[in-house]
Amino acid sequence: MNRLEHIRFEIPVIGKTCPVAIIGAGGIVEGAHLPAYRLAGIPVAGIFDIDMSKARNLAAAFAIPFVYDSIRQMATENGCSCIYDIAVPGRAIPEVIRQLPDHSFVLMQKPMGENEQQAEQILQLCRQKHITAGVNFQLRYAPYVLMAKQMIAEGLLGDICDLEIYVNVYTPWHLWRFLYGAPRVEILYHSIHYIDLVRNMLGEPAGIFAKTTRHPKMQQLRDVKSNIIMDYGDLVRVNISTNHTHDFGLHNQDAFIKIEGTKGVIKTTLGVLMNYPDGVEDSFEYILADEHPSEWKTLPLNGSWFPHAFIGSMHELIKARQGIISCPDNSVEDCVNTMRLVEKAYKASKA
Repeated sequence: MNRLEHIRFEIPVIGKTCPVAIIGAGGIVEGAHLPAYRLAGIPVAGIFDIDMSKARNLAAAFAIPFVYDSIRQMATENGCSCIYDIAVPGRAIPEVIRQLPDHSFVLMQKPMGENEQQAEQILQLCRQKHITAGVNFQLRYAPYVLMAKQMIAEGLLGDICDLEIYVNVYTPWHLWRFLYGAPRVEILYHSIHYIDLVRNMLGEPAGIFAKTTRHPKMQQLRDVKSNIIMDYGDLVRVNISTNHTHDFGLHNQDAFIKIEGTKGVIKTTLGVLMNYPDGVEDSFEYILADEHPSEWKTLPLNGSWFPHAFIGSMHELIKARQGIISCPDNSVEDCVNTMRLVEKAYKASKA
């Protein structure tokens, strides 16, 4: 019997909750938000997109009862009786928030704006309108991350001294045409997840160093590869290395998170990133120094980053609205610090 059989992911029991109203009907909503809400039994009241055909198609596919003609209509008809799920490009978030009711509850897709200035603007808008808002940094709630946090909380890894996130894949950027010509791409729309995860696990770093680069065959994209170091002092190494241009087959693609402590190590595969969007199977491996003989073992995963982690993001807003918690774990008050680090990363890269 595996003595760590209690380390596992289970879909949270949501219970009776208010419905969600979705703003945006793009690929992330179709492939992650709506499947996650279906898995967790979270009702969806309606959907809006500036492309009405996309909204109607998703409404038909997921039995969504209403397609709204505008955000204003959605806000007027729902008031504060729902949770608003904003899934639009970061630069469009402030204008959407302005149209939502005061005192409402909101989950916004990352990033929280496209730069630190927009992030601060979103934060101030939420404060002025008394909106309880969270940011969909859903990697915090991926099954393998929650399992790793369980092991760390139980002291099984000892003192964390090394955290490495490595991504060497081919990402089909053409699926997100809105990024073509954007001033920032890789860190803002991808490595931001890893910066946020490290913050969530280790707290605020003393500093951040970064270099993000382009690729000769992807001239329409500002940056597609990054090296990031987060400074947690002399006893902890945090390194994030991403390459989204490894277009040489699946054989040597790789993506993992490795968390190393004085007593053990966890290495989990980010299968969704390889052969995207089909992905490959995730894995969760670990080794503990006090087990004899020392050998790598595996734990079963009951879910993945997509779509299961998206349940966790919305669940934080549900718990806040129900009064179970005073503030969501992924609140704008917390996540603005991730945006501030992203800004510092880009400044470091430019310097």
